Amino acid sequence: MMTMMMDVLSLQAFALLCALPTTLAANNYHCNGPLVSSLPPTSFQSSTSSSDSQSPYLAKLNRKDGGGGWAPERTDRQRWLQVDLRERVEVTAVATQGRFGSPDWVTSYMLLYSDTGRAWKQFRQEDNVGTFPGNTNSDGIVHHKLSNSIRTRFLRFLPLDWSPGGWIGLRVEVYGCAYKSDVADFNGRSSLLYRFNQKSTSTVKDVISLRFKSQRADGVLVHGEGQRGDYITLELHKGRLALHINLDDAKTRASSGHVSVFLGSLLDDQHWHSVLIERFNKQINFTVDRLTRRVRTGGVDDSLEVDYELSIGGIPLPGKPGTFLRKNFHGCMENLYYNGVNIIDLAKRRKPQIYSVGNVTFTCSEPQHVSATFLSSSSSFLSLPAAGVSDGEELSVTFQFRTWNREGMLLSTSLRRDTERLLLLLVNGQLRLTHHRSALQSSDLVIGQALSDGQWHAVSISVGGLQVSLSVDDEAASTMQLKESAQPGKNVLIGGCPPTLANPGCRNPTVTYQGCIRSIVINNQPINLYLVQQGLLGNYSKLQFDICGIRDRCLPNYCEHDAECSQSWNKFFCDCSGTGYTGATCHNSIFEPSCEAHRLTGSASGFFSIDPDGSGPLKSTVVYCNITDDKVWTVVKHNSTEMVRVQGSSPQKPHVMTFNYSATLDQLRTLVGRSEQCQQEVMYLCRKSRLFNTWDGTPLSWWLDRAGERRTYWGGFLPGVQQCACSLDENCIDMNHFCNCDADRSSWENDTGVLSYKEHLPVSEILVGDTNRTGSEAIYRVGSLHCFGDRFLWNSASFYQESSYLHFPTLQAELSVDISLYFKTTAPSGVLLENLGAKDFIRLELSAPSVVTFAFDVGNGPVVLTVKSHLPLNDKQWHYVRAERNVKEASLQVDQLPLRFLEAPTEGHTHLQLNSQLFIGGTASRQRGFLGCVRSLDINGMTLDLEEKAKMTPGVSLGCPGHCSSQNSLCHNRGKCIEKSSGYVCDCTRSAYGGPNCKKEVSVSFESGSSVTYTFQEPFSVTRNHSRQSSAIYAQSSNSRESVAFSFLTTQTPAMLLTVNTYHQQYMAVILAHNGSLQIWYRLNREKEPDVFTSASANLADGLLHRVQIHREGRDMYVQIDRDTSLKYVLSTDKELITIRSLTLGKVTDSASLPLIGRAGVDEEVLQAGSKGFVGCLSSVQFNHLAPLKAAILNRGSSLVSILGNLVESNCGELADKSSSRSLSDHADTGKKLHPNAGQNDSAVIGGLIAAVVLIVLCAVAVMTRFLYRHRHDRTRQMAPVKEKDHQPRPEHRYRAELDLHSAMRDSRKEYFI
Repeated sequence: MMTMMMDVLSLQAFALLCALPTTLAANNYHCNGPLVSSLPPTSFQSSTSSSDSQSPYLAKLNRKDGGGGWAPERTDRQRWLQVDLRERVEVTAVATQGRFGSPDWVTSYMLLYSDTGRAWKQFRQEDNVGTFPGNTNSDGIVHHKLSNSIRTRFLRFLPLDWSPGGWIGLRVEVYGCAYKSDVADFNGRSSLLYRFNQKSTSTVKDVISLRFKSQRADGVLVHGEGQRGDYITLELHKGRLALHINLDDAKTRASSGHVSVFLGSLLDDQHWHSVLIERFNKQINFTVDRLTRRVRTGGVDDSLEVDYELSIGGIPLPGKPGTFLRKNFHGCMENLYYNGVNIIDLAKRRKPQIYSVGNVTFTCSEPQHVSATFLSSSSSFLSLPAAGVSDGEELSVTFQFRTWNREGMLLSTSLRRDTERLLLLLVNGQLRLTHHRSALQSSDLVIGQALSDGQWHAVSISVGGLQVSLSVDDEAASTMQLKESAQPGKNVLIGGCPPTLANPGCRNPTVTYQGCIRSIVINNQPINLYLVQQGLLGNYSKLQFDICGIRDRCLPNYCEHDAECSQSWNKFFCDCSGTGYTGATCHNSIFEPSCEAHRLTGSASGFFSIDPDGSGPLKSTVVYCNITDDKVWTVVKHNSTEMVRVQGSSPQKPHVMTFNYSATLDQLRTLVGRSEQCQQEVMYLCRKSRLFNTWDGTPLSWWLDRAGERRTYWGGFLPGVQQCACSLDENCIDMNHFCNCDADRSSWENDTGVLSYKEHLPVSEILVGDTNRTGSEAIYRVGSLHCFGDRFLWNSASFYQESSYLHFPTLQAELSVDISLYFKTTAPSGVLLENLGAKDFIRLELSAPSVVTFAFDVGNGPVVLTVKSHLPLNDKQWHYVRAERNVKEASLQVDQLPLRFLEAPTEGHTHLQLNSQLFIGGTASRQRGFLGCVRSLDINGMTLDLEEKAKMTPGVSLGCPGHCSSQNSLCHNRGKCIEKSSGYVCDCTRSAYGGPNCKKEVSVSFESGSSVTYTFQEPFSVTRNHSRQSSAIYAQSSNSRESVAFSFLTTQTPAMLLTVNTYHQQYMAVILAHNGSLQIWYRLNREKEPDVFTSASANLADGLLHRVQIHREGRDMYVQIDRDTSLKYVLSTDKELITIRSLTLGKVTDSASLPLIGRAGVDEEVLQAGSKGFVGCLSSVQFNHLAPLKAAILNRGSSLVSILGNLVESNCGELADKSSSRSLSDHADTGKKLHPNAGQNDSAVIGGLIAAVVLIVLCAVAVMTRFLYRHRHDRTRQMAPVKEKDHQPRPEHRYRAELDLHSAMRDSRKEYFI
């Protein structure tokens, strides 16, 4: 680590030294002088002027003559004021005023810049904010320092909003300093060669810096290579910069030292971009504009050996002048430095080290293309005349486009006098040409792939005679045949259609085109877009000329946890598939943080994925959760849990065993830190093998803790020195030693101990060093890591004074933050959390007895989300609150009430800038403090230790009073503890169990044809705050997660136990196959065959009670039957069950309940099991947060619960112990050995006769009992479809059960109604 830090420091120092000439040339430490005040009138231009007295040259700051500033005509559609600074300068700030003595000023504006007065680019400040706040009166000056300086000659001010009581009025000033640079222009067929003084150069440090602007998306900028295989290449590839470096000998170590780094996007925009490459040994810093990637090369070598020369702009082929190995760079470079050498300056001065290939000039060429940006997805269009087209002639159109949108209209033109139309659409990233002959007749032609990738694509369409041809990029043209000769119209519509009245033949598709278009040629005539802009050619709407406004919204990538980012023109989207996270930016973990949390959800023992740091950077890990009544143990295994015998080891050559755990070191550290207690057993047996008994006290054996530190104690929770468990217990066999093994006896001795000092666990390595003597050996085994408890789950504090609070370091929440907590109070209001910045803030509070408010401001104005409960929240019960804010949206959840969320604006500030302390339970002003209890306060996956802070804070105490404020499990199986004045009660409405503590199983007996079906309504879990900033809602996917548990008893096969289906023709089914094995069927993709998993268990239709637990998280599914080991299965997809339609227990009668069944016999087994149904007993059925059997009993007559056949509440769940005992008893009887004895034969015969008589009598009794039971059963069926065992539920029980059915499933973030 120290070596790496020294490498980085040396690299930074060397880079600073090498970049010094560039810095001095390009920057002035006092670069803030006025640049506009001395300019001549000819330096000012504008789109229009309302009068001569308001001409653009009057737009200097503080100027009062004439009309007092510039104002455009009111009919001007493209309003701008342009300043020519006469040469390229460095601009650091701008300032604006309104028009002197008038009601005219600009309240917001955009700033564009250009080197040539063509091909403009919009300046964006931090957070990609593209607008500047303007003035509030005519004479005040508003000054803006640019977040990063720009080097340019031309500036354009584009007014966006202006004085509500007047018009646009503008005076400006620009601040900066002179800027000098050395430039070289490459035409795509040229390059420069920088030749070294010696044959080859070998360096351990390299710094390359340059700026470039490119007219093509591909091309080599810098390349150097050596004979042994070293190389460095910097090249453009599809508008991104790629850096390839190899330091190793390619002949002996192929590709071991190679590294490739990609950075940047849309770098072929004909604007300047800066590059800095810093290398020190294997450490590389690669910076493009203001984004930096840090990587480290592999391999052995640290030096880069380059032979003869470094090529700039291309890679010439030796011996073949003018021939290049790869595409050359086409564009301009400036200030190119290689290890402090100004290469372009050497080339300009024609120094002998520089050799020029092709035509390299030292002034940048003009941009070749003029672009237009189509801004609106609903109303942008460009109408152009088809010059030279008359009846019967051909029409040809070519153009280039670039966009992120997968849909949009590109071109439309009429055929045969508007009775037919030709329509070119972008559909799902492909080109679709449609010939509409009538409203019902059309033909299509589809070409191209992935055309919405942000790259420029060339399209050519030709109409003539009886065919239409279409081509894209370099692909061969495809043709469409026409039935009649084409008669192209005289107008071509690009991007969209004008309003209906203006063009009755054209109809916009779902969306118009949104993106950039350039190089339009109609019938071999290039279209001059400047004439279109001036209104001299064609017509348009919602276009921006001479600029391509495309942005890469995935750079930087705001998707978290390695999620993939995709985008449209205005938004970005995150694909969370396979990450283990969910949400708009994949911020939230789909896994519980601990085994204790799994227990609270009602889970039994088994393998589970846990994410100890929640939304933090660490991934989830699989552990075994041993859930007992008194404790919940988390078990983490490693690679060697068997006993290991050691012989022949010595202190010089010890036996070494390294333990690799199923979790990473960081995951283990977080898991152990979150646990109340951890332990690890080390079994150690020895014979003439000592641990510590040496003359100088040097240990002979030891172990390493998780940090790699040597430890010499072998038991206990205190890190003692050189002692074993027997020393702690004071029972060592030789009291002269602290370990039994140190007695050095020839008999086997035991020094097994349990390590329980958390900060040292787990054991990472063990070394044994005294088994090389005659008769000396040792046997050891290091057990799995066992931890129990979750010390954060119930970490709580009570606030007794309104002026009291807890304070923590500033919240780190620039781009995303999630806050979750539980609170209980009797106060009507109070601030739960607050953190302030200079202007930004974030606050969570109980603002009224039944209202929770989440408010924040990131610079776009305050945003407030509120959730109002129909019941008071100050009822002295625990209430759950979760608030989240990220760059895409903000949300607020309270208990199971509908989620409130608000989309963030697509343009605006994104970083939350805070600088004060984080206040919990109060504010910095000591007003509106919270009175009550707060527990389990979690921020971005880290739980704040409230109890530790409360120990030292007046007015706050650790813990919370009440029965329901501790980790003791008073209510089991998802039961909720409710405080009462004289104790507590358990609310079991979300549990599959009943009884006072939610431990009583609820069971139902099914007869042939019986079933229970629940119909889910459409979810509407999301409620929006109305705001003008909000746009269309993009519904979030629920988690790909199901948790199913039930017990059953049957002798029938096949059998349908449970099936769940969706409105999207998906389903999940749990069945018993013909052989009695358990099968789980998942069809998550209706286009593919289902996933089928069959348990390895024996026949489960054996009349005994079996417990089944199924837990799916993404693609991973864990299945546990009875007490067998939980087995993991992997699905073919991690898709979710989208919009659940119904859940059925028993026979399936509705054909819609099992979609796609019977297709080619694929799901025939499920169909057969569904038709057979289930005969037997089902007990304690839980599906996520739904308890179907219990709800069916308590909700008879509900229109959403369908019951067929006869269901009888049973006690089959309580028979589990009896069934097991009877099974064991039978097994024991059959297992007894019979010893033959001739003297007992007669007794055996007599006993057999007696047994036969008893059997006949029992059969007769059974027949009579069956008859009486059937008679009683028929009468019961006439009374009610469900017979309850004890009594009818009270109205409040029935109401509570209905509330349960109408509650949202928290883990899916959607509300379902049954």
